[in-house]
Amino acid sequence: MGDVLAGIHATWELESDALVIRFDRGIRTPKLFSALRERRVPHEALASVTLTPGKRGTVVLHAVPRPGADPLMEAAAGQLKEGSDPYRLVLPAERETLAEQYRDELRALLASRPGAAGAVGYEGEAYDACDAGGVAPAERFLVAPPTGPQSFKAYDGKASFDGTSEVAFRWSWTGASTEKWRSGDQVFPVRDLCGVEWRSPDGVDGYLRLVPRGGGPRSERPDQDPACVVFGRYGPVYESLTFAASVLAAIRGKDRTPVPVPVPVSAAVDPGAVAERIRHLGELHRAGLVTDAEFSAKKAELLAEL
Repeated sequence: MGDVLAGIHATWELESDALVIRFDRGIRTPKLFSALRERRVPHEALASVTLTPGKRGTVVLHAVPRPGADPLMEAAAGQLKEGSDPYRLVLPAERETLAEQYRDELRALLASRPGAAGAVGYEGEAYDACDAGGVAPAERFLVAPPTGPQSFKAYDGKASFDGTSEVAFRWSWTGASTEKWRSGDQVFPVRDLCGVEWRSPDGVDGYLRLVPRGGGPRSERPDQDPACVVFGRYGPVYESLTFAASVLAAIRGKDRTPVPVPVPVSAAVDPGAVAERIRHLGELHRAGLVTDAEFSAKKAELLAEL
């Protein structure tokens, strides 16, 4: 054990019970990788490992995590771009033979795990190890989330988490909607939450929403929901996603009992609310956070609601 494989932006080290991923911190390294620094992934947290051709003379090793094993990937919910996936290791094509050896060694470890079922190999070939589609979801998080107090700035406020028990939203004087100002700054004990919804700030409608226990009506619109901060191209992925993962892990740690996530309540369209959303979109556009095309498309979408 202790086999080390250095790739582009990251290095993998294979231990007897875990895959240790250490990320570079150079200027060209994706910021999410630099923020994560190092991740220790127990073998039981992995479903499979694949090796596929990459772009421009590279190959890609991909360790596929089990559903429910990693709070970061659970919070991301499939929204990460390939280049920001912490489980992908990109290597020059001339290192393909070495990558194959590493893949086979990791496969053997996964296959020896109790309950292993089968895996996917190079370019889709079948292999008797672990198939990501046939592995049961993990009953608890197996990969540690980012630790310690965290905070980030969103368009309409600042979100902060003390690392264990409390999340706070402080509204921005210029960005927050009237509804949020009326509700005042918010403090959420982790014990009163049952989930986190993260929509990537790479899109126009990115947000982070805290889901309270007990259900009850809540607005469909993030800019009107006091349990939600809107990104508007603020709150970069590496800050807001690690924040969401940490809060989600704290929630699961407080209470292992599954709690249904309440569904937003549909309501009759309020022309005034639509006008407020268009005003908010215009502010993003004037600030250069939304392109002309994005502004026109989203404005047309909002007007269609009337």
